Amino acid sequence: MTEYGGKTIYGATLGIVMLETRFPRIHGDIGNALTWPFPVQFRIAKAATPEKVVLGDPEPLADAFLAAGRELVDCGCDGVATNCGFLVPFQDRLSAALGVPVASSSLMQVPFVQRMLPPGRRVGVVTVSAATLGPVHFAAAGMDPDTPVVGTDPKGEFADKILHDSPEIDFARARRDVLDAAEALRAGAPDLGAIVLECTNMVPYARDLRRATGLPVFSIYSYLTWFQAALLPRRFEPELDDPRF
Repeated sequence: MTEYGGKTIYGATLGIVMLETRFPRIHGDIGNALTWPFPVQFRIAKAATPEKVVLGDPEPLADAFLAAGRELVDCGCDGVATNCGFLVPFQDRLSAALGVPVASSSLMQVPFVQRMLPPGRRVGVVTVSAATLGPVHFAAAGMDPDTPVVGTDPKGEFADKILHDSPEIDFARARRDVLDAAEALRAGAPDLGAIVLECTNMVPYARDLRRATGLPVFSIYSYLTWFQAALLPRRFEPELDDPRF
């Protein structure tokens, strides 16, 4: 059988464009390669810090994200993601420029999750910065403008250390911040039926949130594992060794 080339790297079909950071990334974080049950490729959008992207205006950084995305595609990626939920306004530009499917933000899951919920229930969002997550992000993700959103404490361990790119984080305190935000979300929205985590650094706490709230928790991990399943579908055996299975 003839094999056809055209790529530089094979077997790592998902590429992730990263912010330029120095804070520690524990297992579960999007930027820890051991998080993923499949190979991924990473590229850094130069000068794109968390503070600039989340608290400021990321528009001047658009070219850096496009350049990093092009490098990933040139290296063989068939799909590209970013590592910050606040980059959802770049969704259309990235997909148009890169020519491959793009998963710019965990927030893209919100409309889909809402459709899954029973009548009378709605999805809510936990974010690293409620003050700066606004109508532009809602519109880009196709979210209902009335979607409830709660952010972590701006002065707490999680938001302060990540947004200001600290080289040290107390992850026990950070976990508590995320749990507190989820509890506040549930308290403020009695009809809450599911949670979507905007921030890709919240994935290590998703299981804790599920246990504390009893609600399904969607994250960049749930999104990109679904995304990867389409980029490289699993091959199933045509015949079972044991027909009882």
